[in-house]
Order: sequence, then C-alpha cells, then structure tokens
Amino acid sequence: MTDLTQPSSATGGPSVFVGYLKTHLREYGILFALIAIVVFFQIATDGILLRPANVTNLVLQNSYIVIMAVGMLLVIVCGHIDLSVGSVMGFVGALAAVLMVQFDLHFVPAAIICLAVGAAIGAVQGYWIAYWKIPSFIVTLAGMLVFKGLMMVLLKGQSIGPFPDSFRMIASGFIPDLFAVEGIHMLSMLLGVAAAAILVLLSVRARAKEAKHGTPDEPFAFFTGRNILAAGAVVYLVYLLATSRGLPNVFIIMAVLIAGYSFVAKQTTIGRRVYAVGGNQKAAKLSGINSERLTFLVFANMGMLAALAGLVFAARLNMATPKAGETFELDVIAAVFIGGASMAGGVGTIVGAVIGAFIMGVMNNGMSIMGIGIDWQQMIKGLVLLAAVIFDVYNKNKAA
Repeated sequence: MTDLTQPSSATGGPSVFVGYLKTHLREYGILFALIAIVVFFQIATDGILLRPANVTNLVLQNSYIVIMAVGMLLVIVCGHIDLSVGSVMGFVGALAAVLMVQFDLHFVPAAIICLAVGAAIGAVQGYWIAYWKIPSFIVTLAGMLVFKGLMMVLLKGQSIGPFPDSFRMIASGFIPDLFAVEGIHMLSMLLGVAAAAILVLLSVRARAKEAKHGTPDEPFAFFTGRNILAAGAVVYLVYLLATSRGLPNVFIIMAVLIAGYSFVAKQTTIGRRVYAVGGNQKAAKLSGINSERLTFLVFANMGMLAALAGLVFAARLNMATPKAGETFELDVIAAVFIGGASMAGGVGTIVGAVIGAFIMGVMNNGMSIMGIGIDWQQMIKGLVLLAAVIFDVYNKNKAA
C-alpha cells in the first residue's frame, strides 16, 4: 500500500512541483488571483477591506450572487447559459412582496410558493432547451424580457414593502450566541473551527482513498499547503465575522448550498453525468445518459436558486423594487467564468464559482472604498472577465 505521507509525486523534486502546477493551473490560478486581489485592496484601502464590519457587509452584499453562481456553474458545465436569472430573481422578489405585504401571507408558505414558482420557471425554460433543442441563449433571453415585464406588472412601477421582521432575518439576521464572551461571538468561532477541521479531514480521507488505489498525483507539499491555506482562510474569515456581529444567517445558507452542491457535483452519479454531458454530449448519450432530462433538471434547479436569491435580495432591501436583479445575470456569469468554468462546458467547480463571485465582490467593494466611479468599475470588471476567458482559451489550445 502506498504511504499517505510519501506518495511518489512528493519525492520527484522541483520538476514534479512545476509540472503539477502547470497541469492544475486553472484550479490554483483562481486561488492565487483571489489572494492577490485581497492583498492589493487591503493595502490600497489602508486596511479598511478586512475590517470585521466591512467583511460582514461584503458577505451580505454578495450572498445572492454566490447563491446564483452555484446554479449557474451547473448550467455552464452542462454546456448552456441562462440570461434570465436576474429577471427571475426580481420577479420572485416582487411575488414575495405581493404575497407577504399585500395579502399578509406568512413568510414560510410564501417562501415555499416563491421557490416552487422559480423551479417551475426554470423547468419551462429547460423543457424548450432540452426537448425542443432551442438554444439556451434564445430561450433565456426571451425569459429575461418576459419576467422583467411580469415583475413590472406585479409592482405596477412602484416599490412594495416593508417585509415582516421575521422574513428580513433571512438576509439581515445573525445566529444567536450561546456563550457570553465579550468581544467575540464564540458560537460562530466554534462553528468556524469545526468547519475547518471537517475540510481537512475530508481532504485527508480523499487522499488516503487515492493512495489506496495508487492514484495520488498531488505532491505532498501542495496537499499540505493547500489544506493549511484553506483551513486558515476559513478560520480567519469566521474570526473577522465573529468579532463583528457573528455569522449572518445567509452565510449559513450559502455554506450549506456550497457543501451540498459540491458533494452532488463530485460524489453523485447525477453530478458526474452533468460533467459528462457538458464534456461530450454525443458520447454521453451513447453511454446511456439521458442528456435531455439532465438539462431539464439543471435549469429547474437554476430557477429555484434564482428564486432563493430573489428572496434574500428582497429581504436585504426590505422591499421589492422594479430595479431588482438588473444586470445581475452578468455578474453571476462573470463569476462562474472567472472561477475557472469553460465556455465549452464540462469544466468547473462549485468552489471555483464561489471564489469567482467573491473576486467580483472584493473588486466592487475595494473600488468603491477607493472612490473609483461606477464607469471605471464596469470597465475594470469587463477586462478581468476577458482575461479569464483568454486564460481559458490559452489553456485549452495548449492542451490540444
């Protein structure tokens, strides 16, 4: 049996490290990019970026982008695109306002109805894309216009609010603290340490499984450094949040989604089939995979997550507005591509999409603190997206 601490790739010298880094440049490149951007804006903003209150605000501001990026990753991996997510998000927020504010419906059944409506919208669009073979660009572009119009019909050109306090807690509330420790939210800190320990444990178990089958290719130094960096980042992030007001409720929602969808994408049959369809649809069909059903389910899932993001956004604003969701689809798609997804499909990870979303969020937040105007912000984000796509094409051509 191969020794876990002494895999063959760990003893090959610097050439092995360089070779491994070249073949995994997509995964490590996005992580290095996030670190570089955070360090740059931390220096450029005189330390404001990583102040606890600003980190809390950063998490709250980007929560709905992260939620939609999780679903969009699967759509793009499957070889499609969804331009309607911003409009669906705004429409569901408007529907929630009508149900809770105008009809005085309790937020639990109202939220369930909204999520079901979002899933139904995604399912309808997925039906035309999967079974009628209409390009997803056309179907979702039509959906973007349709649901933008329906949102305006529901709102009648006006904002509707405020929402009940119990509903607002989804986006603006924080988990309670069970320990009376001055200066730090101890429950949040304990949860963060536990999460970091679980991440390391799962990583060690995965490497042990690879070693058992003689397939580990990651040098031990990379494995150790990656786990130390990941665990340290989680603990430090939670520490910053714990010294402010603790973990936001929406942070828990995001963490559950990221963990759940990462498991589905990596460890389940349906997740592997999504990647297979995106990588080579004809080969996937020949192997017996029902690509039409997978595409249908992926879009239904995207609709549900867009609805969830709409609920979070409406709860954060404490009202539904006609401007909700405007251009959000561009930020979500950009986050997924910056996070390492390929335009051709079949490539990308949930964690990468989340990192891409936070890269966009850190850039937005950092540039705003520096006083950079929205015009320059849009130009810079566009150039970053273009650089990510060029990097993807370069890697693809190099591999070929």
